[in-house]
Amino acid sequence: MGPWCRAGARLPTPVCRPSAARLPCVTPPGPERPRIVAAVVTFNRLELLRRLVARLREVPQVDEVVVVDNDSSDGTGAWLAEVAATPGTPVRPRLLPENRGGAGGFREGLDAAVELGADLVWLMDDDGMPDLDCLERLLVHDGALDFWGPAVVDAERPDRLVFPIRLPGRATVVHDMAAVRAAAVDGLIRDVVIPFNGVLVTRELVQRIGSVRAELFIWGDDHEYRLRAERAGARIATVVDATVRHPSVGDLGTPMLGGRMTYNHSPSDLKHYCMARNNLLNLREYRGPLHALAFVAKTVWFYLVTRRDLGRLRLSFSAFVAGLRGDFTGHRRFLA
Repeated sequence: MGPWCRAGARLPTPVCRPSAARLPCVTPPGPERPRIVAAVVTFNRLELLRRLVARLREVPQVDEVVVVDNDSSDGTGAWLAEVAATPGTPVRPRLLPENRGGAGGFREGLDAAVELGADLVWLMDDDGMPDLDCLERLLVHDGALDFWGPAVVDAERPDRLVFPIRLPGRATVVHDMAAVRAAAVDGLIRDVVIPFNGVLVTRELVQRIGSVRAELFIWGDDHEYRLRAERAGARIATVVDATVRHPSVGDLGTPMLGGRMTYNHSPSDLKHYCMARNNLLNLREYRGPLHALAFVAKTVWFYLVTRRDLGRLRLSFSAFVAGLRGDFTGHRRFLA
């Protein structure tokens, strides 16, 4: 019996898909297992998107794939129209008239998946690659969790996390998968998840807490959604034996204060502006004004002492002020 089967359920006849020969046969969608829609956000990364969509069509538990294109200029729209017409797991393109960032894309994808009747939405960027058994391993915990996802590992070094996490009860963050596995209880790191990188979210949770805040654009939208889920009492976890492979992003966090702290410095003005604005708002809303003030002080120290850059400091304060005023248009000046 597959992990998606409810105890005591009467199962329909399983169907084997040739493209998924290495996986068990899949039971057709119905009341005995959840309907799963994968939602992918893409922007000008057609080759990566091709690989990911091909993989998702191999995963037997995926019923449909929604691909949200942020107005790409690399032929993504034409390719999506072509692949949507080919037999196999249905691919449903959503072509946005402008680049709305990850936040706008995930809002569109999440809403579309729920409209398509998804019980579970599998959210991911175009540059991740779930292992063939990733979803199967996540579904072992269906019914016990509301918002959960895989370990997101470096595609070239699968013994390392791409995005470091702070293990529960510890002050430091870790990259090492061995440390993550050692800390897991029943295969889970509870209350920790890397959102929108192969994460599953239940329809019930979406209906309870709403969709993604599209106005955040990038950097902080996924974290805000996790914080909102946490506030609502959602059951959150990382499943350590489920894996999404992701290109390396280097070491996140530039050391400061002799290595005792790090700061999310980016050479991109767009990313920094959105990070500064969104992080301040998330901290104020979910951790309180003192945490928000501490982040402002940390930013001042970093760009006055650690990496002196008065221009970047001015940009930071313009982002802070805009966020506090509820102005979410300032990032647009950095879009090509």
